[in-house]
Amino acid sequence: MWGFLLCCLVALASKFSLKTYEYKYEGEVNVGRGMPNLAESGVRMMCKVKIAGVSAQTFMLQVSDLAFEEFNGFPGKNAFDASPKLSKRIADQLVKPFLFEYANGRVGDIRGPTEIPDSIVNIVRGILDFLQVTVKTTQRVYELEEVGIHGLCQSNYAVEDNAETKDMIITQVVDTNNCREKAAIYRGMATAVVDKLSEERGESVISTVRYVYTVKPTAEGGLIARAHALERHHFTPFNVKGGTFKMQTMKEIVLLGVTDTAGSIPVGTMESKGSLVYKFVEEQANIPLLMQNLDDPVPKAVELIKRLAEATAYQIDNAKTEDTIRVYQLLRVTPFEGLEAMWKQFAGNEEQRRWFLDMIVEVSDARILKFLELRFKAEDVSALEAGETLLLAFNHLQAIPELVEMAKEFLTMPFSKSNPYLWQSVALAYGSLVYKHCAYYTPCPVAAVQPLLDVALDALRNNNEAEMVVALKALGNAGHPNSIKTIMRFLPGVAATPVQLPPRVLSAAVQSMRLIAARDPHSVRRLDNVHLFLQKDLPSEIRMLAFMVLFETKPPMALVSTVTAHLLDEKDLHVASFAYSYMRSFARSSTPDNHSTACSVAVKILAPKFGRLCYHYSKAMRMDYFNDNFLMGTDAEVFMLKSTTKILPSEIMMKGRFYFIGRILQLLELGVRAEGIKELFGTHIPGLKGDLSFSDFQAIVSVLQNWEVLPEDKPLFSVYSRASGQEWLFADVHKKFIQSVIKAVSPSAGKESPVWGMIENLQKGISWHRTKALLMFETRYFQATSLGFPLEISKYFETVNGITVNAKAGVNPPITEHLGQLLTSEISLETDGFVGLTQDFWVFYGINTELFQCGAELKSKIPVAIPWKFAAKINVREKKFELDFPPCKNEFEIFSVTSDVYAVSRNTEEPDLAKMTPMMPSALDSTIVTSHIWHPRAKMCSESNIYGAGICVESELRREYYHEEYPLYYFLGYTHLACKVVPAQAIKPVDKIHFEFNAGPSRHPMNVRQLLETLRRLSKKAPRQLSLSSGSASTSRMSSHQHHDIIEEGWDSTPEAVFNLKALAMSGNMKPEGYDAAVYYTPEANMENVQLIVSQVGEEANWKMCTDAVVDKVHAEAKAHMRWGAECQSYEMSMKAATAHLPGSKPALKAKVHWTRIPEFMELWGRRIERYIPGMAFLFGFYERHEKNAKQEVSASVVAASADSIDMKIKFPEVWEETSTTYISIHKFKLFALRVMDLDCSVRLK
Repeated sequence: MWGFLLCCLVALASKFSLKTYEYKYEGEVNVGRGMPNLAESGVRMMCKVKIAGVSAQTFMLQVSDLAFEEFNGFPGKNAFDASPKLSKRIADQLVKPFLFEYANGRVGDIRGPTEIPDSIVNIVRGILDFLQVTVKTTQRVYELEEVGIHGLCQSNYAVEDNAETKDMIITQVVDTNNCREKAAIYRGMATAVVDKLSEERGESVISTVRYVYTVKPTAEGGLIARAHALERHHFTPFNVKGGTFKMQTMKEIVLLGVTDTAGSIPVGTMESKGSLVYKFVEEQANIPLLMQNLDDPVPKAVELIKRLAEATAYQIDNAKTEDTIRVYQLLRVTPFEGLEAMWKQFAGNEEQRRWFLDMIVEVSDARILKFLELRFKAEDVSALEAGETLLLAFNHLQAIPELVEMAKEFLTMPFSKSNPYLWQSVALAYGSLVYKHCAYYTPCPVAAVQPLLDVALDALRNNNEAEMVVALKALGNAGHPNSIKTIMRFLPGVAATPVQLPPRVLSAAVQSMRLIAARDPHSVRRLDNVHLFLQKDLPSEIRMLAFMVLFETKPPMALVSTVTAHLLDEKDLHVASFAYSYMRSFARSSTPDNHSTACSVAVKILAPKFGRLCYHYSKAMRMDYFNDNFLMGTDAEVFMLKSTTKILPSEIMMKGRFYFIGRILQLLELGVRAEGIKELFGTHIPGLKGDLSFSDFQAIVSVLQNWEVLPEDKPLFSVYSRASGQEWLFADVHKKFIQSVIKAVSPSAGKESPVWGMIENLQKGISWHRTKALLMFETRYFQATSLGFPLEISKYFETVNGITVNAKAGVNPPITEHLGQLLTSEISLETDGFVGLTQDFWVFYGINTELFQCGAELKSKIPVAIPWKFAAKINVREKKFELDFPPCKNEFEIFSVTSDVYAVSRNTEEPDLAKMTPMMPSALDSTIVTSHIWHPRAKMCSESNIYGAGICVESELRREYYHEEYPLYYFLGYTHLACKVVPAQAIKPVDKIHFEFNAGPSRHPMNVRQLLETLRRLSKKAPRQLSLSSGSASTSRMSSHQHHDIIEEGWDSTPEAVFNLKALAMSGNMKPEGYDAAVYYTPEANMENVQLIVSQVGEEANWKMCTDAVVDKVHAEAKAHMRWGAECQSYEMSMKAATAHLPGSKPALKAKVHWTRIPEFMELWGRRIERYIPGMAFLFGFYERHEKNAKQEVSASVVAASADSIDMKIKFPEVWEETSTTYISIHKFKLFALRVMDLDCSVRLK
């Protein structure tokens, strides 16, 4: 029916003849954005290729006259530059002959010299890829699934004849996005869940390849005279529909001639190199961000680690943090003996030792396991060092079977169980390693998880509660489907043998299925989490956790309907409230993986019964956002699990996720579980009113005073943390620990207290320094190209954290007997130090081989630096606290963000000649025409001439824009944003900046009569201006007289500030400059009155701010009147807020702001806001009408129209004129994310 037209070598395959075919071959790669005036990088390789027959189905390929060129610059301005050293290195290996099998148009086994690396063999594959073509003589258009360099992919063919030349033109298009077995691999993304629904909305990577063959007919068959291949890749961190990076590869062969083969061809010793499918080489040491000489790596790594330790000895040198990537690369090529030698060299130096342990975790193969095994056996590292190093090493380890088998040994080492923290780290880290292993090997062998299953069963047999929790949490990290049977033994009603286990073990058992639910949802459903959820005799929290795990399986409509039907009869309102709010969050979700139609239907059924349960009941709260253009989103969830028998929540969990390029990254998750402390509070707290008053605080404290009655063997509470879905830390806080802390800080504690020792050390002077370097993530994606070069998309995120503290204290009089003497002593402290971090982030897109790199690279640096130096004095008895800071003499940066995109070119023969050209041309480059440049620069400073210091924020952006406003282009280009502290010209020379806080009784300089007279003047107009109803003059006068009477009642009293704060610039013997603030509090039976007076201190200063605030408890209203300027006379503003819920009326909240005179900048901002509000109000469904309103006044009212809707009215003057006012109202404004009012806290059950 159809047959093959065997191209090029068909005659040789069918009838052996000694022919040699010589071709000219050229391949080229370009990486950039495909836009004018933007830098690109690329490489080009040219050579001659000879193919000769050796036997009927075996042929030889030999390359000659090879030239390799690199491009880095701007198309049209720059040209390809020759790379003679790299050309020679490649040519020396390709000049050796290769053999390959060829039959029926298919390239078979490829053989080459033993010493030839796979990266060179891949170039040969790129040449031979031209020979892999299938032609059907009976069809002109057809589809095939066939093997090529990209893997087993779908190909589409079209065949046509050239009537003039009699040539056959064959077009082949390979859809590399549609491959059953694709030559592509992921690294570092095992814990990032694939988001298939997000991929349906858009792709971040697409690629296609088109081949065009010109086949000349000959007497012996078809002969390829010319072939051309064009491959296009598009990549973006967002949606490819929104602009992309582009990589284009082109290759071509042209027939130069056919000759008879002269004699036999010597080929030497050969070994199989595999098939035509691209073979990925070991990529761990081949980091795409740099190329350096890797010969003799040990001394280079030692020198770099010493430099890093020195550069971070006090604060972080931002210019040196990128050297960490160089160290990682050197360590990855260092033999095990070299790592041991480096350890012996660094072990005695605390700083260098810490840096080495932070760095070696990135070796990620058997060497790190051997290194850690020696440390555990020798016990020459502390438990803390061992735990940290092993946790990171296992997290970054290659999850291959051989390494998983080696890692098992740590579960049985005596040193692993010598410390509870270390044992937890070993178990949890091994569980995470198993999870990664199962992500790459399906089905995952049960042998990998068997050690954890054994630990869990041993703990169950021995009734060891702590060990059960550790084992179950480790199984939860592993997420192995075969662990379900073991987990079942811990669950009541599911286990074959009845078990009675405490709630914390049951909680760990249920949560251990969280990752299995996503990996094998059918098995988790077969375990019948519905049955767990419906067991009324189980604790409420366990039922709710089972419900969460059930919905992690993405249950179908039928199962959701079953759960909904049972919820209608649910008696436990905590379970019902949690289930309803959980499903409601799914129904409202905008993220692709969470929105559920089944949940939407369930919520409508359950809303009449459970929709008004208040927040006293268990809840699941969720906020999320997703953007299709960016293919990016985020969500945050909070779960509060309570029960009817306890007032405190059993568990509180918070977690967040980030949606990015078709993956779901699980961010940090935190959880707190109340254990013994829950029992202490019981079902209610005596004396608790719930109004957050001081009496409520006293009621809670009185309950906590009884904490010593709790049992010794039960933790007060437990905490845990997960990152990327993997639990890495949990801790139980026991009564014994609390007792030791209280005993250590007790005023009666003596010299046996550790606090006493700390104080003695402080008096002598201490210096403490820590750094932590951490490669947060290294995610890499590799895909074959038709040239035999690997396309790589990589993201690296490195952070270096540091803190330095130098301090010396003095105590006068010194303590001699107990810590309580500190309460009567004056404590002085002098300290300086630094705390900060530097984050480096890279994204690479392009070609990365062991020989060369070319591509686009996004490089960002974010340093945060907070240095300090101050002296402090603390007098507890007088409630006085003082701080003295030195004057600001030098500019320093607190925070900055700098990023740019580069076209990069590097090669291993000349690593020092690497090129990094900013993708956008510099403003100084006048040879590049850039008509679409957007280059805003800004600098804003706020300086104080009193303190001689200021803060400046500066920004600079450089973008190239086009008619297509794609999201990708918003971010690409030069970006710089910085916040700095700068010196400023001061009124007087500043010796020091003095802050003083005094919470004890203190007289304000103003006498009583002056103070009260000032407050009386300020209060005169406030009631009239703040009156809620216009026209009620009598009420206003009454309110004014009442307030005046309150002031007059205190006329004879002596006002004492509740607290006083001073911020002064000290200038030798001259009068200080600055500000003095005092707060006065005069409570009445049903009214709270607070006054704040801020005064400028100086020789001729008369600026003051006078504020009077009144809270009326009877009428539920608050008033504030503020005047400021010269003697509080320049500007004036008043505010009022009140609630009302009269019989027969709806609850309402009303607020009003009135001003008489305000500064120009406030008026300017007010006008800007006024112009912005109407448009936004329209978007939210408000309507607008014009009516009269009081001059210079803004008012708002909110009325609860129903349980889930409000009426809102906002009045404000338009363009700040009295004659025109905008009135905005919305009727029954629906709140989509959160209802304003949940009026009912109970539901009537039928």
